[in-house]
Amino acid sequence: MISYFFLNQNYSEKDLLLNIHYIMINSKEILKDHISKFTSLTEEQYDYVFGHFNLISLKKGQSLISEGDFVNHEYFVLEGCLKAFYLNDSMKMFILQFAMPTWWVTDFDALYNKTRATINVDCITNASILSISDEDREKICNEIHEVEHFFRWRTNKGYVAAQKRLLSFMNNDARFRYEELLSMYPQLYNLVPKHLIASYLGVTRETLSRLHQ
Repeated sequence: MISYFFLNQNYSEKDLLLNIHYIMINSKEILKDHISKFTSLTEEQYDYVFGHFNLISLKKGQSLISEGDFVNHEYFVLEGCLKAFYLNDSMKMFILQFAMPTWWVTDFDALYNKTRATINVDCITNASILSISDEDREKICNEIHEVEHFFRWRTNKGYVAAQKRLLSFMNNDARFRYEELLSMYPQLYNLVPKHLIASYLGVTRETLSRLHQ
């Protein structure tokens, strides 16, 4: 049975139950649609898989992972937008990833290597997410081949995206990277504060303004 965690929310008992029911139905369908694009599960298998996820509701600015945390979960975004970022010793922020609906986010290094987090993940907007523990993911992957195939595909896709971004930084100027980002994710410019987009692109806020003109 899926669990529900609503962090710092002021709901009446009635509103809470209605909200849980609404999000439960929608979260199940969103995850099912996401998985079904890459592998096929029976309804019984899917219900079993979904039962290993927890539903979390977060508010804008809330932290999901902080540097130094032990990390044992990865997160699937249902609604809203999060950012994964690194702060250097001078407290300069480097955005590693934006996570919008149907995207996955965590500190994968800390998760897979059982070390403390070196990055932070927090909410740019209010967000609803599903979480699954490392143990539960491995359990269902071992039990259902199709689920293992899905997570392997998801991981490989992440590697490819990270490589493409690194090569773009090495070979393309700021304008190309900016136009590439908006071409791929046009909703970002209206959803994400401009200083965060600038950080993701590795430019100043002033440079971003010139690029947008």
